[in-house]
Amino acid sequence: MPTVTLFAKTHDNRRLDSFDRNLKSTLEGLRVEAKTCGATARGWIQITVSGEDENVALRYLDDRIGLCPASLESVNRFSTIKGRITSLGKSRNELRIDMGVSSPNTYDAVIPLTRLQAQLVDGRRISLERIGELFGFCEDLPFTIKINNVDKEKSLIEAEVAEKQRRRYVEWTKSLLDRLLILGASLNGIEMAVEKAGFNRDIVSIEPLGGFEYAVVCKLGTDAVGLIPKIGKNLRNASLAVFCPRRIFTFFENKLPLPIS
Repeated sequence: MPTVTLFAKTHDNRRLDSFDRNLKSTLEGLRVEAKTCGATARGWIQITVSGEDENVALRYLDDRIGLCPASLESVNRFSTIKGRITSLGKSRNELRIDMGVSSPNTYDAVIPLTRLQAQLVDGRRISLERIGELFGFCEDLPFTIKINNVDKEKSLIEAEVAEKQRRRYVEWTKSLLDRLLILGASLNGIEMAVEKAGFNRDIVSIEPLGGFEYAVVCKLGTDAVGLIPKIGKNLRNASLAVFCPRRIFTFFENKLPLPIS
């Protein structure tokens, strides 16, 4: 009965119970028993899977949710991995990404500031804080990276922004629509918060980013910053951030940013 770590984080036991119910519903029809068995020290959800369709279930979960690397040995050079921004604000020279690796220890991937500048802001020498403001960086934000180097002796993992992540930023920017990023809440909870705040008519859709992370897509002309006070008060345990295309177009002087190589 293997234990695997999913690309999903929880912040309280109630959400863990809710995830367990959703897990059983997700795998309904497969001859498999799956249950939530807890979370790592950083909140990554762990499950056990057993049964005749065990391998099918694991492949489906990897495709639907994502599986974290089992150990440092599973992290390979040039691979693309989903992770989450962590330790934001603790360094001015690098962005740290938590990939869910917890064996034999906890390891983060590191993106140097110079690489972020080259990939996201056309090589302009601006601070990590400023880049974070432009792209809505926040703690636990799902973020896809490409591994450039793994030094297992020094436990050092160097990475860069994956093309998939850069394309997402290009698409979000071209849409001209603000996005309210909500981390640590269920879809149902967000929908109820939007309805209570009376903003249903100001929302285009709600895009999933991770297990409990979503982007609320605002209608053209709706300012995501303005939604934070009223929606946020109904999501007290969630973190909110904003992706605003106008900020990026202003920074790039109204040119389309982020060319994909």
